[in-house]
Amino acid sequence: MREGSLEAPTRHPLDWKNPDFYNEANLFHELDRVFDICHGCRRCFNLCNAFPLLFDVIDESETMELDSVDKKVYWDVVDNCYLCDMCFMSKCPYVPPHEWDLDFPHLMLRAKAVKYKKDEVKRRDKLITSTDKLGKLASIPILVNVVNAANKNSAVRRLLDSQLGIHPDAVIPDYHSDTARKQFNKREHAAISPVTCDQTTGKVAIFTTCYGNYNRPDLVNDLVAVLEHNKVAVTMATQESCCGMPKLELGDLEEVERLKNNNIPQLIKLINDGWDVIAPVPSCVLMFKQELPLMFPDDADVAKVRDAIFDPFEYLMLRHKASLLETNFKDALGTVSYQVACHLRVQNIGLKTKELLELIPNTSVNAIERCSGHDGTYALKSEFHEISKKIAKPVINRVKKAEADVFSSDCPMAADHIAEALDDTANVKNPISLLRQAYGI
Repeated sequence: MREGSLEAPTRHPLDWKNPDFYNEANLFHELDRVFDICHGCRRCFNLCNAFPLLFDVIDESETMELDSVDKKVYWDVVDNCYLCDMCFMSKCPYVPPHEWDLDFPHLMLRAKAVKYKKDEVKRRDKLITSTDKLGKLASIPILVNVVNAANKNSAVRRLLDSQLGIHPDAVIPDYHSDTARKQFNKREHAAISPVTCDQTTGKVAIFTTCYGNYNRPDLVNDLVAVLEHNKVAVTMATQESCCGMPKLELGDLEEVERLKNNNIPQLIKLINDGWDVIAPVPSCVLMFKQELPLMFPDDADVAKVRDAIFDPFEYLMLRHKASLLETNFKDALGTVSYQVACHLRVQNIGLKTKELLELIPNTSVNAIERCSGHDGTYALKSEFHEISKKIAKPVINRVKKAEADVFSSDCPMAADHIAEALDDTANVKNPISLLRQAYGI
């Protein structure tokens, strides 16, 4: 018997439209099989809380084996998995092509889908994963000021904790009525003649993402500025909906399909017109690169979008490979502590952010390949916030020890979560913002 990790891991399509997918007896049979293998291996003990929770209840059980563990605990394990995929990608020796054929994240996703189908998810979880609706409502002029003030008010936060289960210390980002899309439409854009290279067209359509559009328009503005500085023509995807990642993590796969049906046709039109696609948040890129193709393996348009969407630094480094990247930097960045987001690592593109930032003279980047513990919604929840801080602690300790000039993460939510525990939150910047700073634009 060979160790599967000696070969490239293979991901099977998600058979979510098969009625057996939602058969709870079949699900628990597979949970028994996989949990027993995990119990005998334990390589993933330090990735998240799902594994130590499982191992602790086994060790504290009567037989110290899975057979004496209360099946109700299985759902606790499921709830503590936030589908980062790090166990599958970096730890598990039994992933396909190994004959044991383990895919722990997809098993957890199946369990979440079963739970959602039974309508056993909290009202809070349905609410906070409706990022599009929340963003549209919270960004209404005048109302946006009330929402932002309320999210900073300790009494309101205590009320959110007691009524919805949103932790009072969890970072809730500001909303903006002057969204990224509005700012882009008001911006003056220089005339650019795109230069094509092997893998890029020199024309980019930005999928702003809910977070980029409503919460961090500055991040999208910085991305536009950097691309145009590099003579890349820029437009924005029209009529975009949420990428679907929050609903995927909830197990609401039918809503993921609805969002896919809104987004894919819009992106296909752009791609057919010669545009590449970039999203500023790693989770959204991953959704189109991996999750949707696994959910819809026979959809040619989904595959076409998969092949045409890029992480910003992946795209810029492809341009650099073709000698099309502007390398006349004006400002050094000094030392950068850089947390590599899990949803970026899963894309298997390498440390492109680190590679590009280190092209800047007098700049060094210390990459930290550990989870922030945030996962979009996990750190917001009252029952998981302290656990998320514990997961983030190794990153926080390394950032403090490094005493770098700036801390950065490709995931803005991960950066905010880690920054909460740092002494100097002013020196927390997104990599694309650092690149704009280095260009002096």
